[in-house]
Amino acid sequence: GPARAAADRPPILQVDGLAIDYSVREGWFRKRAVRAVHQATFAVAPGETLAIVGESGSGKTTVMMSILGLVPQAQGRIELDGQALPAGGSGQAWQAARRRVQMVFQDPYSSLDPRMTIGDLVGEGLRLEAGMTAEIRRQRVAEALRDVGLGDGYAERYAHELSGGQRQRVAIARALVLRPEVIIADEPVSALDVTVQKQVLETLMSLQRSHGFACLLISHDLGV
Repeated sequence: GPARAAADRPPILQVDGLAIDYSVREGWFRKRAVRAVHQATFAVAPGETLAIVGESGSGKTTVMMSILGLVPQAQGRIELDGQALPAGGSGQAWQAARRRVQMVFQDPYSSLDPRMTIGDLVGEGLRLEAGMTAEIRRQRVAEALRDVGLGDGYAERYAHELSGGQRQRVAIARALVLRPEVIIADEPVSALDVTVQKQVLETLMSLQRSHGFACLLISHDLGV
């Protein structure tokens, strides 16, 4: 089956012995390091979904932020397609990695600029693509919106005109339009009604089958 085929392929993302510390103030002048993540090790292959499940405050999102280079690791190694990413989260290697790894957040409404149309929001990341014409960008945006089930007319609408489920589809389209190799979905349906949750998850699974990206799914809900 697809899971076995994915397991036979080398991982696109590999995390080995990742540890993350936070600095906590004690008194006026002293700080101490508190270990928030202890020795996390996992790998995910193209076309495979790996769920990271835990209660609130268990460090799930901290791990994902570290994979994006937004939280420095105290120990361990993060590899993308066999290449280790340098500690510190900066430099050209990280810039390239952030285009190959895209994030879908829990609450898309807070990250969708209300002044921009859905088409502009989805196409925002494509503006950095060298040599891409406005027409090709428009076609890529239309394709991504169709892929997530938002067809004609949605590109001209605004976030406040959409339902919660539709806004989450816009967030998925924003990630998908960059054709990433890994999508990190951080509690992508926890703010949605149960029926809408199922629809959005089925869309994500269908997109994974057709595009072949690896998916890291963060959730507190084993049912999801």
